[in-house]
Amino acid sequence: MKELEQYIVSYFNIQVADLHKLLPFFEIQHLSKGDFYVQEYSYCDTLSFVKEGFLRVFADSETKEVTQWISSKGYFVTDLSSLVFNSKARFSIQALTDCELFTIRKSAYQNLHKVIPDWPILEKLFLAKCFLTLEDRVFQLLSLPAAERYQRFFEHNKELFNHVPLQFIASMLGMTPETLSRIRADSNS
Repeated sequence: MKELEQYIVSYFNIQVADLHKLLPFFEIQHLSKGDFYVQEYSYCDTLSFVKEGFLRVFADSETKEVTQWISSKGYFVTDLSSLVFNSKARFSIQALTDCELFTIRKSAYQNLHKVIPDWPILEKLFLAKCFLTLEDRVFQLLSLPAAERYQRFFEHNKELFNHVPLQFIASMLGMTPETLSRIRADSNS
């Protein structure tokens, strides 16, 4: 659980005593390649930290399947609208490789404030950081040319290119697989 501890401390700035109260709520979960963490239109009652592996967050639009995110080691994964609002999941989340996750159930998550009095403040900071990451991603999609989006993404996510089909990465970057292939070829020459 060292990875989970380090991430929670860095992301939440949690006190060590509270960290030790939090960790027992997480259980190890294994997914095999191809397994679904959650399927679109079902309910998601878990939040997980990715210890190992890659999961694709995706949905069908009217014309195509769209990869919204690829979650990898060091990230949390869930369908937030389903987890928080008890609605049907907007996205499917599927293991692209064998995965090991640290998972907390919704019922336990909802009671963290009883064990850790500062939890509402920590949770608010966590959600704010998530929102900032999303804002940066949207801004890049709207403002950067495709080649620069690829370059920035590649610089921070090199390991994905060895484990994730390129059509999923292209979709996540808002481009066609052909455009991604052309950009990759241009950057390698």
